[in-house]
Amino acid sequence: MAFGHSVSWARCISRHASRRARPRWGARSFSCRAAETSGHVYHTPVLPAEVLAIFEKAERLETFVDGTVGAGGHAELLLEKLPSIRKLIGIDRDRSALEITGRRLSRYLDTDRLVLVHGNFADVDSLIEQAGVGKGEVDGMLLDVGVSSMQIDNGDRGFSFQNDGDLDMRMDRSSSMSAFDVVNSWSEEELGRIIREFGEEPRWRRIAGAIVQNRRTPISSTHQLADLIVGAIGWPKRIRGQKGIHPATKTFQAIRIVVNEELTHLADALPRACKVLRPSSGRLAVISFHSLEDRMVKTFIREESRRVGGLKTLTKKVIQAADAEANVNVRSRSAKLRAAQRLGEDEQPIFGRRNKYPKGPLQ
Repeated sequence: MAFGHSVSWARCISRHASRRARPRWGARSFSCRAAETSGHVYHTPVLPAEVLAIFEKAERLETFVDGTVGAGGHAELLLEKLPSIRKLIGIDRDRSALEITGRRLSRYLDTDRLVLVHGNFADVDSLIEQAGVGKGEVDGMLLDVGVSSMQIDNGDRGFSFQNDGDLDMRMDRSSSMSAFDVVNSWSEEELGRIIREFGEEPRWRRIAGAIVQNRRTPISSTHQLADLIVGAIGWPKRIRGQKGIHPATKTFQAIRIVVNEELTHLADALPRACKVLRPSSGRLAVISFHSLEDRMVKTFIREESRRVGGLKTLTKKVIQAADAEANVNVRSRSAKLRAAQRLGEDEQPIFGRRNKYPKGPLQ
């Protein structure tokens, strides 16, 4: 079975770009809390019970890939709760995240249950080979897409206007293009396009125009850009009983997506992830936080579920955080989880509306 790009992702993005995104403050997977006694920062992964439910029912779970290991929240959970995992390969493009995970999960590094690899999950097929794992040998894979709270809360990284810092936004600091380059060198037309498509911001024209008009002196800090946007479009009127998002939220999101090529990397990662899964039993779970990401995942799983040797859907509907978790971890409110299992090499997909999905939310 040769997995490929079964849909045109550019067309998929453009078709839905005009729809409004669910308000999002921007974390991938963690609610941070500092531990004063140790000086370390610990993290709580989103949807922990739901992720465990997907993988604990797997027929076989010896080799696992966490394609976005971050600070190790999900990796720690899986290694603790699922002793059948003999090797977990943690991949991340942020070297500082790998250093934190290495300190946090050193006990697993010492026993070789955990292997950390620097790289982009879009190259998962080649990265796992560095850890001695071949294609078709992965029993479970988790992709937690987006930016982490660890990155958001660090003002020096420039992901958020909550703390003032240099306009950077690079998940991999070795990358050549930063948010500074986008804001200060891209044309008004290009800025307007990304703010409209990736930020789903209806006032994109005014924001793009304001950026170009005010960058005779370079726009170099997060607060500088946020204040400029507020000056251009003002604060939204609040509906009684509801909290509005900051006017700069969607623009910052759009710039971050472009700087890190997030949608492109996700589109590349999905078919490669399927190739490395073990036929007949390998499971893939994807957590996304943006409507465009979720549509991409949903479309990919649907298309592959119609192919011989493709995927079988495990989640009847998208899984979101329960109220109990959302009340404790605010950043989990926009998390969306979808999962699928690879079919056998020659296994026929199940057609027909009645049998398209399993009876329950998980199989």
